[in-house]
Amino acid sequence: MVALLTTVVLAACSGGDDDAAEEGSEGGSDEGGETAGDEGADITAWAWDVNFNIASLELALEHYDNEDYSMEIIENAQDDIVQKLNTGLSSGTMQGMPNIVLIEDQRAQSFLQSYPDAFYPIGDYFNTDDFAEYKIPPTSFDGEQYGLPFDTGATGFFYRTDYLEEAGYAQEDLEDITWDEFVAIAQDVKGQTGNPMLALDPNDLGILRVMMQTTGTWYTTEDGEINIENNEPLKVALEHYKTLMDNDLVKLVSDWSQYLAAFNSGDVASVPAGNWIAPSIEAEESQSGQWRVAPTPRLDMEGAANASNQGGSSWYVLNIDGKEAAAEFLGSTFGSNSDFYQELLTEVGAIGTYKPASEGDAYQYENEFFGGQQVIYEISQWMEEIPQVDYGMNTYGIEDILSAEIQQYLDGKELDDVLADTQTQAENQFK
Repeated sequence: MVALLTTVVLAACSGGDDDAAEEGSEGGSDEGGETAGDEGADITAWAWDVNFNIASLELALEHYDNEDYSMEIIENAQDDIVQKLNTGLSSGTMQGMPNIVLIEDQRAQSFLQSYPDAFYPIGDYFNTDDFAEYKIPPTSFDGEQYGLPFDTGATGFFYRTDYLEEAGYAQEDLEDITWDEFVAIAQDVKGQTGNPMLALDPNDLGILRVMMQTTGTWYTTEDGEINIENNEPLKVALEHYKTLMDNDLVKLVSDWSQYLAAFNSGDVASVPAGNWIAPSIEAEESQSGQWRVAPTPRLDMEGAANASNQGGSSWYVLNIDGKEAAAEFLGSTFGSNSDFYQELLTEVGAIGTYKPASEGDAYQYENEFFGGQQVIYEISQWMEEIPQVDYGMNTYGIEDILSAEIQQYLDGKELDDVLADTQTQAENQFK
């Protein structure tokens, strides 16, 4: 039904969202851009991760019923995409820009607010009501929808049933708990099994983001104001973080491989993380049947939900020749095709944020590794409960400041002083 060609150009080594590319890779900087034509012309796309995002694009091409359409996919590490977009767009020329680009949700506003004319509004090409609500704020700006939501970072509380049972906890005890209860459970698990509850990299503050978003709160307000000093959810999250650290309830790791090894080797009892961690858990086949997943713990605050997000990205169209053809492709595949999403799940392992897809057969799969639990279906339901937040423009920049302050907090600095000093530094840097 589809006569299409897709070419993957290895422009940079890509080992994940934050991996840096090897130097010397230009990554097709002279591809696409103003050389792309209109309807039926070749389209260029930039994405990272050949086994996930690029595989998803290739699968979408197979489901796109347009024999005159072809696409060249350029693989870049995410950091390279960020750098190339910033360099190119700030120069005032669109030469060398791709027609389609993947951008992480927590970075999107920095591009949309800094270069609004560089992106093509694509809200007319799909129905935003069909997508998880939390994905819309970071992908839109000034009343226009610029991003087509792709994968979800919906989180879950993955845990070892044998460790938790040894500490006296049954599955129902772990449903819809608070982070206060999580810390108490962690203390019991450590006391009974000797195992820490989870692994953490001190340089990665993802767990704080997960905690905060259960309340719909972020480092900045909806109007872009720095929100640190009087951010009660962040304060409570940091108190939990310190309790976990101070009581030896955490296994400290320094990189991704150590993080994976912490649970694959059986050193830790749980992994509260984005759903994308499930395949890595399943990689240790000897632990099949010993894992389950429960909803994410929530902060014990009014209005908080047992749902959060960690990661996720969306597709954008640059405002250059070929924009209509690029938008029509995205709208016809990622924007509306339930059959595509079933195959996307079974072939690539990607859980999209297109809500109608969750009723398909692929989402009902009973996963033997997780004791027959319908993991994908349950995650897709939690996804719809994730509180919306505006990630703003400076998530990672603020975290650079906060990371240094947290080390002082762990060394005895008063928390109120940590928050006040972070607020001051962030305002000085980003205002």
